[in-house]
Amino acid sequence: MKYIKCAEPGRVYLAHETEILECITTVARSGNYILSEEVSRFESDFASYIGMKFCVGVASGTDALILGMIGIGISPGDEVLLPSLTATATVSSVEWIGATPVFVDITDDMTIDPAEILKKITTKTKAIIGVHLYGGACNMDALMKISDAFDIPIIEDCAQSCGALYKNSKLGSFGKISCFSFYPTKNLGALGDGGAILTNDEGVFKKLLKLRQYGWNSDRVSISKGRVSRLDEIQAAILNIKLKYLDQENISRREVAKKYSEGLSSLPVELPKEKNGSFHVYHLYVVKLQNRDKVKSMLHSKGIGTGIHYFPPVHENPNFQSYFPSDNDLSLNQTSLGSREVLSLPMHPYLTIEEIGKVITTLNEII
Repeated sequence: MKYIKCAEPGRVYLAHETEILECITTVARSGNYILSEEVSRFESDFASYIGMKFCVGVASGTDALILGMIGIGISPGDEVLLPSLTATATVSSVEWIGATPVFVDITDDMTIDPAEILKKITTKTKAIIGVHLYGGACNMDALMKISDAFDIPIIEDCAQSCGALYKNSKLGSFGKISCFSFYPTKNLGALGDGGAILTNDEGVFKKLLKLRQYGWNSDRVSISKGRVSRLDEIQAAILNIKLKYLDQENISRREVAKKYSEGLSSLPVELPKEKNGSFHVYHLYVVKLQNRDKVKSMLHSKGIGTGIHYFPPVHENPNFQSYFPSDNDLSLNQTSLGSREVLSLPMHPYLTIEEIGKVITTLNEII
């Protein structure tokens, strides 16, 4: 059996190759490559899919966070509360606009802890980023109660949760804005970078349209601050194809996760948790275990690729250590401990029964 990769976007591409090549050819022949019909169609269809009024396609998930925060008025000196167990992009986006990231610890399901949020709110707090990690959901009931009580907007980082549900509503439909990444390994992945910002606020939507393209109005006159960050036509066309299959591929991911959980249930390993009333889409299948690095190395030697999402946590990266008070501060204790135990097993919708079986059998042998 070939080496089993942790993620394999090429296999997802092959499942839709004919349609994708046709749509690329259609766009190439049209001569319209920037902000044309395919982008407009994707923005409309994706907004409807998530359950929001407006969608703005941008160049990446990171740009979605940067422009989204600017769009809702986050400014230099403002504080933004967010977890440290997340992709670096979440935190670097806050730093990039001159705001201050304030790290908040996590619960046992690896998402931001609402009780810890309450301890970190100050008069400078202007937003809370809920990162829907690994394909699961934050506690959106608690986050929205905090938002209402303190008049602080919630930003949903949905980079890993496309298609997931919380109490029958799509993640990305709760916050003031929601930000998505279409990086190739995502559940809805392009063949390159791409991102989107969703909102129900028409004023924010109109501001985002200007921000993504030089501050232009409809006459291409710069009337406000802006930059260039556009989802291109070819990537939008590919996403239009793949959006049709997202729900079924998420079901396939859940089936893989179910087989893993059944096959690993007797091991001294903490398996992923799924909140009651939520629908996890398993962008990643992450276990927690002792001797993580040794197990990872042994799996690699037996032809199984794994990942670590994330170590070190962002607050332990040299560039971000200045935002965390001291080594004696235990307020991120769960984050620090969890990051030393997490291991991502191979996960994508086209894993075979044989591949899943090999992962399960090998882990049982090793542990």
